Amino acid sequence: MNRDDFIIHVYCWTCDEYAEVCRQQRMRRAGFAPAFTDAEVITLEVCGEYFGLNTDEAIYDYFSTHYRHFFPKLPERSLLVRQAANLWQVKLQIQQRLVRRYGQDEEAIQVIDTLPMPMCVYTRSQRDRCFKPEADYGYCAAKQLHYYGFKLGLRISRLGMITHYTLLPARPHDVQLLDDLLAGFTGVAIGDKGFLDAVRQQELAHKCSIELITPTRRNMTLQPPPLVQHLTRRWRKLIETVGAQLAGRFAIERIRVRDLWHLQHRIIRKVLAHTFAVVFNLQLGRIPLDFDGLLAA
Repeated sequence: MNRDDFIIHVYCWTCDEYAEVCRQQRMRRAGFAPAFTDAEVITLEVCGEYFGLNTDEAIYDYFSTHYRHFFPKLPERSLLVRQAANLWQVKLQIQQRLVRRYGQDEEAIQVIDTLPMPMCVYTRSQRDRCFKPEADYGYCAAKQLHYYGFKLGLRISRLGMITHYTLLPARPHDVQLLDDLLAGFTGVAIGDKGFLDAVRQQELAHKCSIELITPTRRNMTLQPPPLVQHLTRRWRKLIETVGAQLAGRFAIERIRVRDLWHLQHRIIRKVLAHTFAVVFNLQLGRIPLDFDGLLAA
């Protein structure tokens, strides 16, 4: 698949899913439909994010320069950006529909983790006026990073598809955020040592029918069987791969916006682009998280 084919496939999928969303809700209450359709806007965003174009300016400049023949009615950038931001609910629903289409929302075993979301350089946090009081100081033990901002909570299936994501406060310990990460889920959840809490795990098992499996410390008397340890390590690597893709290809840790609403919109479109890439790999019979080999040119 080359870039032209990728854009065409994203557009066709988006048109189909957008039509289903429109049957359930009305997109606009007044005025004329835009000349540049909503499906075209979402296509530009998804493809731009997958191509590594992580800002509105970069996406617009790339498609304006190289793909005017695909999008002859491309408006000026300010109009495109405004239209894209107003479609955040549509993109959210399309991502959820893709997850349901492949049955990943009903997966009995899912993996959870959090990613740091720094909003500015640590030394500039005292002067922040954009995200207070929601943003706070946090620490990522895996990266040994003190930062100012938020956490992104992720829950993925064993295929690597993101089934649930939420923006979380940075300061609380991960174990205190389990209710948000496991919302609407029953089954087996796999996490890292940050979620190790015997009392909390028992509560989840009795009240929510959720078995939370985490690595144990060496000095703990009860150790899971070697096979369980092997499988959980392998599945935890999946969410580490997803986190690395979001941080690398999709630059989710380097979002630069001035308010919480635009931050959430950017997260939604990056997760949607990631989901589309997983879907295309599944259709082609490829490894779901092999993004680098998806495009031949």
